[in-house]
Amino acid sequence: MFSLKELVRPNIWALKPYSSARDEYSGKEAHTFLDANESPYNNPYNRYPDPLQRELKQQIAVIKDVRPEQIFLGNGSDEAIDLVFRIFCTPGRDNVVTIEPSYGMYEVCADINNVECRKVLLNDSFDIKAQRLLEVCNDCTKVIFLCSPNNPTGNTLNHDEIRTVVEQFNGIVVIDEAYSEFSSQPLWRPEIDRYPNLIVLNTLSKAWASAGIRLGIAFAQSDIIALFNKVKYPYNVNILTQRQAKDILSRRPDVEDWVKLTIKERLSLMYAVNELDICQQVFPTEANFFLARFSDANRIYDYLVSQGVIVRNRSRIKLCGDCLRITIGSPQENTTLLSALRRYC
Repeated sequence: MFSLKELVRPNIWALKPYSSARDEYSGKEAHTFLDANESPYNNPYNRYPDPLQRELKQQIAVIKDVRPEQIFLGNGSDEAIDLVFRIFCTPGRDNVVTIEPSYGMYEVCADINNVECRKVLLNDSFDIKAQRLLEVCNDCTKVIFLCSPNNPTGNTLNHDEIRTVVEQFNGIVVIDEAYSEFSSQPLWRPEIDRYPNLIVLNTLSKAWASAGIRLGIAFAQSDIIALFNKVKYPYNVNILTQRQAKDILSRRPDVEDWVKLTIKERLSLMYAVNELDICQQVFPTEANFFLARFSDANRIYDYLVSQGVIVRNRSRIKLCGDCLRITIGSPQENTTLLSALRRYC
């Protein structure tokens, strides 16, 4: 039986969070602010931002079809990932499980928090088997991290296998859907009401074209979100990020057009790369990038750098020998990449 209290570190459960000046008058009309030792000059940047980003969460709730109390906003998804460790994992004792290859920050955050990270190798199709993940868990396993569509492989993980993990694991399951807008597969965000142990990550960095403002999103049942808000630093999302996020969220038709163009460019670029003599294989993808295996990825990567074209060399990652990860750019950028590769050939 899932018990959130038993999963949370006792000191976190008992923690009395910092009460910011903005929290104390929340819900009341106010016009004279003499409580937070702010400067009265240079409005609006002289004032601390809303620590719970209420207006922004209302906007996100409508778009994502969730309730505001089911949303955590952080300084990129990396903040949400780090908070998962700080809330659920006792350093030096607990462990987490993730897949390999996958997004590297899960392991980095584990190392920073002195938590063992147990990695389960994907199969030859870059997919998972629930039983293999569950077999490496023990009584000290608090979290399983899954990225779908996965980075750097680009594919979505088997939905039924993920469901088995969510239903059979008595800890927290984090599903990172950073690239979900580029995928045609079912989302996990609508499932948070059904599963009390599920956390789903999103971001404005990819489809919403706002990597520079560093806004990550976590969706979960309200009791988990309350823990995130309890542990986070008071003003973790600054006023400039909140304003720019509201602006890009109001441009949803533009974003949808960008996603459609990216998917169209993805298909044509993958086809063109696959036709090159130096390319051995292009792997299926549901993201805004694809993984391709080349005859000599290291040399080709160095050559592209010399031409001013930057891709990601993933050759040293397990299952990704001689592979480059290529982001889908604008039509002009994609043409520049192809021209450089054809000159190399």
